[in-house]
Amino acid sequence: MKMTIPVSQPSIGPKEIEYMNDAIKSTWVSSIGPYITKFEENFARYCGAKYGLTTSNGTTALHLALMSLGITRGDEVIVPDLTFVATANAVKYTGAEPIFVDIDESTLCIDPFSIIRRMNKNIKAIIPVHIYGHPCDMDAINEIAKEYGLFVIEDAAEAHGAEYKGKRVGNLSDVAVFSFYGNKIITTGEGGMLLTNNIVIYEKAKQLRDHAMSKSKRYWHTEIGFNYRITNIQAALGLGQFERIDEIIKKKREIFSRYKANLEGTAGLKLNRTASYAKNVYWVVCLEIDGMTMESRDKFMIDLKNRGIDSRPYFYPISDLPMYSKVNTPIAHKVFQKGVILPSYESLSGSDVDYISESIKSILASKLRLKIHDLKLKTKKTKQNAIIIEK
Repeated sequence: MKMTIPVSQPSIGPKEIEYMNDAIKSTWVSSIGPYITKFEENFARYCGAKYGLTTSNGTTALHLALMSLGITRGDEVIVPDLTFVATANAVKYTGAEPIFVDIDESTLCIDPFSIIRRMNKNIKAIIPVHIYGHPCDMDAINEIAKEYGLFVIEDAAEAHGAEYKGKRVGNLSDVAVFSFYGNKIITTGEGGMLLTNNIVIYEKAKQLRDHAMSKSKRYWHTEIGFNYRITNIQAALGLGQFERIDEIIKKKREIFSRYKANLEGTAGLKLNRTASYAKNVYWVVCLEIDGMTMESRDKFMIDLKNRGIDSRPYFYPISDLPMYSKVNTPIAHKVFQKGVILPSYESLSGSDVDYISESIKSILASKLRLKIHDLKLKTKKTKQNAIIIEK
């Protein structure tokens, strides 16, 4: 069946198009232009941070953050095992090694107790990931970092506007990074942002972003740098999106609430849980079904696809990937098998949410009926065999 409801879709309005057209007409189409500065300043202010630095994507923002903190070969960095692979890859780019730790089963965020269990003298930083729009327990993480003298880098790629104890993420650590990929809450197509309150970190990242060129001597480069810049056109799109961020987040929360009202009470089914300290932005709606294996989860997703509904599985534990070493993270390994990401983009209609919800209940009911049927057949055969043996 042709896919009718995608899992994600950007919402681009007339303001974004107006700003992009203006950037094009100005001829400032590359990595210099007023929209870059406006976007950086407005987004940093929104998150409560002093400095914002746009980047070509969220991964390069994370790489710049690590490099600006001096993370290098021989160092180790704590990373949750359940996150997108870029979090670990950026650590490897520096020559350092990611140390994978387990997650909290309710929030899916990094478990502070798991951090303590993996602590050693080589660890220099922690990267808590505000996964799927839910903020981490930052007080506990910052307390651990303070005790052991570590840097904290928030990976807020999926959590624009999420709040921890009344403060927006992006201002709860030494440095934070965001992604503006096409499926994020706001998008620049490809793009990212680094936020910090530390002028030294900001200046270092800014220099490295532009080939490490000297500020006073043009085309003089003092070290190996990178071309991690965003364009003025992308920033124009980002600024237009940013001006609608509260509207987009409000719609995300309404979509989640409708799913919850439709699916609440369905046996063995869980949606996103939100900790008491958090204000979730529900970047995606997470569905977990008790008893799911990878095989039954994939079959469930095929059943959705046959009804015209796209979906995604949770991320694989990174330690299972062939380029990394396997570690014991039982919660991450338990949760990822039963997790499915449902459509939750800003323009998703209420009737679409209702249709998806009814489809989920119908698929689960048919599977339950099939299990009961199989159980009855098995019981009948057992009784027949018992009769034959008695004879």
